[in-house]
Amino acid sequence: MLGAAAKESSRSVLAPVRVVFRAVVATVVPEAKQLDETGWLALEALVEDALEIRPPALRGQLRFFLLAIEWLPVLRYGRTFTALGEEQRGRVLRYLQNHPVERIRCGFWGLRTLAFLGYYGRPEGAHAIGYRPDPRGWEAVRR
Repeated sequence: MLGAAAKESSRSVLAPVRVVFRAVVATVVPEAKQLDETGWLALEALVEDALEIRPPALRGQLRFFLLAIEWLPVLRYGRTFTALGEEQRGRVLRYLQNHPVERIRCGFWGLRTLAFLGYYGRPEGAHAIGYRPDPRGWEAVRR
């Protein structure tokens, strides 16, 4: 059993940066603050599944980007991202969202997309926004 847990942890992109990832998600999707541990694990599982098919280099870049998000605020605020209040976290993420370097903007938008995928991809998240998939597709909407 311990071997399976070690294997799972080594496969995980988010495990080493879980606290930062959760802080980013809670900033991007404020409703995520209400998740219990089971909800967070479901959210992370969806994100891990999406990342599993991505190249290893991209997964490493995501991990590095999350570490950068954690430590860059020290230069301005004297504290890490996870130690900041909500308003300051929002300012940091808005700065990355509109950063003059395209690669940083793209990294932020990719991370934001993963946050949305994880939160709204859960059945409870989809239900909260009124998403009701129908096998008839767009035909169901036209009726």
